[in-house]
Amino acid sequence: MTNTSESDEETPRVPVVCPDCDTTSRVPLSKLADAIDRHNEQLHDGDDVAAVDPDIADQIANLAATDLGLLEDD
Repeated sequence: MTNTSESDEETPRVPVVCPDCDTTSRVPLSKLADAIDRHNEQLHDGDDVAAVDPDIADQIANLAATDLGLLEDD
């Protein structure tokens, strides 16, 4: 029996888009930063081209702001 900490189906995957390459991929959350950095270094001379899908990034920012109470009216 193989002992794994997480299966591929249980690992959250985040969509990453690269408008210059016209590609979208889904990367495990635990490898997200490394995958984006590696793509940008290898294909775009280190420029920040590939990134988390902007719609997902906005949703995460809104959730964080709500959790922190930043969107509440005083």
